[in-house]
Amino acid sequence: MENIKEILIEKLMRRNGFWSYNMLQNNEVPDDILIEKTLLYLDIDDINKLFTIYSYKKIKQVWRERLVIQDDYYRKLNKLLAWMYFDIKNPDQYIKRTVRQHIHKLT
Repeated sequence: MENIKEILIEKLMRRNGFWSYNMLQNNEVPDDILIEKTLLYLDIDDINKLFTIYSYKKIKQVWRERLVIQDDYYRKLNKLLAWMYFDIKNPDQYIKRTVRQHIHKLT
């Protein structure tokens, strides 16, 4: 498990995936950041590896809380992830509903 994390972190570092974070060592990468950045910057094989080290529930939670709420910015990616990984039959409707819920929480 740690080996997979290290591989993903190294790939993200090579792609400058942590540009906005000041991390001194690989083991300082929080799980939610690793999940988010892997979903954003790495390929399907790497995303599949996430599911071997984290629960479906954890990955979906990070996706909903960090990517879905940025709908306009990540629309195509969110639709792909919704369909491919989270078995969501109507991604557009799901994403819109999630964004509305998030906005409602903020107001």
